[in-house]
Amino acid sequence: MDLTDCGMEEAYSIIEKHAAQNGAALPILHALQEHFGYVPESVLPVVAQVLNVTRAEIYGVATFYHDFRLAPSGAHRLTLCRAEACQAMGGAALEAQAKNRLGVEWGETTPDGRVTLDQTFCLGLCACAPSAMLDGKIYGRLNAQKLDALIEKAA
Repeated sequence: MDLTDCGMEEAYSIIEKHAAQNGAALPILHALQEHFGYVPESVLPVVAQVLNVTRAEIYGVATFYHDFRLAPSGAHRLTLCRAEACQAMGGAALEAQAKNRLGVEWGETTPDGRVTLDQTFCLGLCACAPSAMLDGKIYGRLNAQKLDALIEKAA
């Protein structure tokens, strides 16, 4: 998604603010995401130029970390844990339920723009598996009913 001229000016300002930091790529990408709600792909070449690295390096950083999005996400973000403990406690069935109920696959947003379904490979809540996160709040010991309640809350 391309930015308007005004959005690009804001992006330049954010990039310049953090460019002098050691290891500036991550702070810049975090600041862009915080400001725009995602990291606009059209800004990645600018980040690369300012930091004097290749576009591939910046793209690699932006796509390596699951928290960075290169496209706008929904109003709510539902993230399901796919780590071993969660899978052993019924996570696969909850994944299927979420995908079916929302009508989307991993990384997609519902057509109404309300919910983006994401995955992570550990929320650090293994003792309370399976777990999920809705808009930054973590929920453990999920079952079908609790997941439905989370989806209702988001939708």
